[in-house]
Amino acid sequence: MKNTQWLLTSMNRLTACLMPAILCMALPASWAQTTTTAPTRLRGEIVQVNAQELILKDRSGEKLVVFFDDNVTIQEAYAVSIQSIQPNSYIGTAALAGSDGQLKALEVLVFPEAARGTGEGHFPWDLQPGSTMTNATVSQVDAKSTNYEMRLQYKGGEKSVVIPQGVPIVSIRPGNRTLLVPGAQVMIVANKDADHWKALRVTAGRDGFKPPM
Repeated sequence: MKNTQWLLTSMNRLTACLMPAILCMALPASWAQTTTTAPTRLRGEIVQVNAQELILKDRSGEKLVVFFDDNVTIQEAYAVSIQSIQPNSYIGTAALAGSDGQLKALEVLVFPEAARGTGEGHFPWDLQPGSTMTNATVSQVDAKSTNYEMRLQYKGGEKSVVIPQGVPIVSIRPGNRTLLVPGAQVMIVANKDADHWKALRVTAGRDGFKPPM
């Protein structure tokens, strides 16, 4: 009995330790709220790549060496139309508040149905200074003369977000290493140890398409 109790306790502790890492590796960057223990999001262009590492020129112009292995998750971001946003769609949108307080979308990610409910809420984001992320269900979407407006509902709140003309609207699907070529625009979720970056997930655009995440 003591041995059984000890085994169950150990398994519970192991599960508790592994679950955050599993969730982090499984979810796209827009799908989960940033925490103090969250990996870093790196954005930029692949300069060079081989079987084990890539060189990323990030948004500041710095070149970073990022290692990856066979366990890295690779996904493709691709453009979809505004008509993909419908009532009951589950979306994520980075946005900035204007001087009037109205949230204006910087990008919209239409989640695959399997991701519904993941990372739900409204929280700070790092796409631009002062930007936020809202992961929520669309309750209403209206076409205006120069833009669209979404009403979003999430647990504990709701937001209204305007989608200006020209804002990127994307979805994601499973990808592979053929996406990782020089010139590819990527967003990489990575951990850093004392010496180097290690990729957990890479979101890439095909043929120069830039993931707006």
